[in-house]
Amino acid sequence: MRLRKWQPFSDMVRFMDGFEDLFRSNLGESGHESVAAWSPNIDIHENDDEYIFRAELPGLEKKDINVEVENDQLIISGEKKQDREAKDENCHRYESSYGRFYRSFRLPSGIDQEKIKAVMKNGVLQLNVAKAEEKKRKAISVSVN
Repeated sequence: MRLRKWQPFSDMVRFMDGFEDLFRSNLGESGHESVAAWSPNIDIHENDDEYIFRAELPGLEKKDINVEVENDQLIISGEKKQDREAKDENCHRYESSYGRFYRSFRLPSGIDQEKIKAVMKNGVLQLNVAKAEEKKRKAISVSVN
């Protein structure tokens, strides 16, 4: 039996490639395509007036996305459809994710649901969730005696 020299870097790369194959779209042994689930990245920020949600949704259009507020939950869902037109080409690897997605976030109490704004630009969905007047920070002046 011949022992193989330990190569930590190449062994890690080989491990990561195998791990990625479990979660990415690819052609299985049967030749049928499998669909990998995906979830868009979402950043959440806050300022004195509102909460700001930014969801990365490359390749999606307004018609592909649903935004709802239900029982103090902000729900962002939709579907990224597969877009492959060249059927006569041999594809060696698919790394684009597609499929349905669903993200939900519990909203803090004291938001104004009537003042939620949604804007989609360059593949980024931005939701501005206004704070109710009583939740906004108020500066209090302190007098010195």
